[in-house]
Amino acid sequence: MDTPFDRHLRRLRRDRAAASAGEADYLLRHAAEELLFRLSAVQRDFRRALVLGAADAELPRTLQAMGMEVVTADAGARFAFGGVHCDEDMLPFDAAEFDLVVSVGVLDSVNDLPGALLLIRRALKPDGLFLGAFAGAGSLPRLRAAMHAAEEAESAPASPRIHPQIDLRAAGDLLQRAGMTLPVVDSETVTVRFSSFPRLVADLRAMGATNILASRSTRPIGRLGLAAATAAFADAADPDGKTAESFEIVYMIGWAPSPDQPKPAKRGSATASLAEALKPKTS
Repeated sequence: MDTPFDRHLRRLRRDRAAASAGEADYLLRHAAEELLFRLSAVQRDFRRALVLGAADAELPRTLQAMGMEVVTADAGARFAFGGVHCDEDMLPFDAAEFDLVVSVGVLDSVNDLPGALLLIRRALKPDGLFLGAFAGAGSLPRLRAAMHAAEEAESAPASPRIHPQIDLRAAGDLLQRAGMTLPVVDSETVTVRFSSFPRLVADLRAMGATNILASRSTRPIGRLGLAAATAAFADAADPDGKTAESFEIVYMIGWAPSPDQPKPAKRGSATASLAEALKPKTS
């Protein structure tokens, strides 16, 4: 099986992020709050929930306060909060075990994302709900430019510094391929301003969001490259000296199939002509 991400390194990075004690969890907290807001619009009760990835224990606690029994799972032992230590594409849960699955900030770095979504759907009861959020394809343009400048400065061959990211269309297709019904995918761009390039890198490390590609270069960036990256980042700064970096957060919503869910009308079952309805009215 193709494994674009280093599983062992991913676990280490997740544990390091958990040990950072929330030093840079603002994006994960924002995404979790947005998912909770969307959950609040669903008019039904959920009894047993699975949380995959979280900035801290706040999300599981919030779901527990809503009356749910909560199970946590994460590739990092610290982020599992005493729950199940596992990769998302190797979930060990039984079929139809949960009526809610919430995933925050992890699905963009899973080796087998289609497989992970299939396992999530399998773990959901019929008409169970899946809510997910992760970094999307529009993220980190300033970092990409800075790393390109570093490689040029050192005449180094191009190396993947940021893993391939998922856009909206691909996210929707993945939900449908996993057998989710009533899929909804959207995104937002969150802009964060950094005082320097090292500050951005430090926050990414604290988030556990640095490079874990199996094909990553293990050659460290030298002084010349670091100076070029720092200068490229600073050149994009606003007049106050801070540089705006963009993070796209992709949100996914899908339901496990159930016979009593609303279904689209069969093709050809319309009783009125669309062409007639679109004709201009005459007085």
